[in-house]
Amino acid sequence: MRKREVLKLFKSLHRTRQEVFKNDSRALEAGRHKINEEFKNSKNVTSPERIAELLKIGSDVEVILRTSVLQGVHIGDHKLLLRARKDLLLENVPFSEMPKQKT
Repeated sequence: MRKREVLKLFKSLHRTRQEVFKNDSRALEAGRHKINEEFKNSKNVTSPERIAELLKIGSDVEVILRTSVLQGVHIGDHKLLLRARKDLLLENVPFSEMPKQKT
């Protein structure tokens, strides 16, 4: 069962890496290398508690990559084009001096 979870996380991290760093060969390669290195370094872990901890860390990293990393491309001197993915776009909520109380 754990092997399936580990493989699923491995594939998910690589898919997220490909989406987050799209068209950036240097970042794609660095991400691939880091993911593979971390999984390789942990391949001999046998403790169920440690495996669960590593799976949690890996899934947290995947969420952070997907929801927090914004890709920017230089388009000129002192100009940067930001490529926002759908995962990063949030609903725009207007500012209010007196926020509504949750009931």
